[in-house]
Amino acid sequence: MSLSRRGLLGLAGAVGAGAGAGAGGLPASAGTPGTAAAAPPAAVPRRAGRVRTGFEELAGDGYALLAGQRVGVVTNPTGITADARHLVDVLHADDRVDLVAVFGPEHGFRGTAQAGGSEGRTSDPATGLPVYDTYGRSGQALADVFAAAGVDTVVFDIQDVGARFYTYVWTLYDCMRAAALAGRAVVVLDRPNPVGGRRATGPVLDRAYASFVGREPVALAHGMTAAELALLFNGEFLKDRPARLSTVRMAGWRRDSFFADTGLPWVPPSPNMPTPDTALAYAGTCLFEGTNLSEGRGTTTPFEVVGAEGVDRRWAEAANALELPGVWFRETYFSPSFSKFAGRTCGGVRVIVHDRAAFDPVRAGIGLLVTARRSWSGFAWRSDHWIDKLTGSDRVRRLVDGGAGVEEVVADWADGLARFAGVREEYLLYR
Repeated sequence: MSLSRRGLLGLAGAVGAGAGAGAGGLPASAGTPGTAAAAPPAAVPRRAGRVRTGFEELAGDGYALLAGQRVGVVTNPTGITADARHLVDVLHADDRVDLVAVFGPEHGFRGTAQAGGSEGRTSDPATGLPVYDTYGRSGQALADVFAAAGVDTVVFDIQDVGARFYTYVWTLYDCMRAAALAGRAVVVLDRPNPVGGRRATGPVLDRAYASFVGREPVALAHGMTAAELALLFNGEFLKDRPARLSTVRMAGWRRDSFFADTGLPWVPPSPNMPTPDTALAYAGTCLFEGTNLSEGRGTTTPFEVVGAEGVDRRWAEAANALELPGVWFRETYFSPSFSKFAGRTCGGVRVIVHDRAAFDPVRAGIGLLVTARRSWSGFAWRSDHWIDKLTGSDRVRRLVDGGAGVEEVVADWADGLARFAGVREEYLLYR
């Protein structure tokens, strides 16, 4: 039997993605129901030290999980193979997969939109596939999009950054709920948590403050992968109508791994997430979205620098005096090209993580909030109390306003975090 040119291209893509299958994978039968992982031939060599993504495991198994299905993919520029080709291009070129649609999240399928935006309904010029916009849609409205696209199975493959208020995990949640309403299956292709998965930290969301930056009671820095979160969502929050869910696990990823340990190429998941170092600081410094200070948008180091016009060296001195583990705060100056203080000189701090294992980004973010309020008379919360959405309740804002120190604020969420950690443990796929 001969293969078409499309089939040959797809086979080449699968081979490129599948090279290195074997040791380190977790089979679907190992513990967690509703999961699936490829088990390619052991004879295929595995490159030492590199993580194999869920997509690579799926490709190594010949896409068996998608056989006979009309497939739609929820993805963005991060949905790539180990040699940096986009999975949509690879799947579309393979006769074994019937790829019929693409779904874009916040920032869009091609990642061109800024925060709070998307690319709308388009066609992918490379493949001719229709690209549907999921941003701002949930429930029946999103279920109707899946029905209109004519898909049987919705595949999710996006690089997350490990923070509850990064919206891709809630796109996953919304897709799972909508797929259940539409009678579609969901397959989650796992990728590393770039900041590691050793522990969860930070406050747990109060449902009274639910929004698209946090729909359910999850810790601010959850320490989970997308597949683990999908299992948590299905098992804890979607029990009334669970998704028909399968997950494809990675091979070779450990909970104590940071992105630099994976051997995978980094593609910015959103316009202001340029590097893994950005992701490392993000869960703490993004809290400044809820204040009148710049969180560094419009600079080359967003979320690694924070400041405002009129801030001086006293803030960095106060933050360093806290002696928070794993991090130094350096006095810095910057002029954003857009967003807050565009075109104006800001003083502030640069976050320098010198010990990733010891660093707690949420504790550091609280330390910066506490010291900013004490050292700069111009400090103010956003008038819409966006900080409450980011932290998951009004507790952090009220404690900081009341003069609480870092340890008092952190202690306030300890009980809720301990409860979440116990639930989280049930859904972890990696050790």
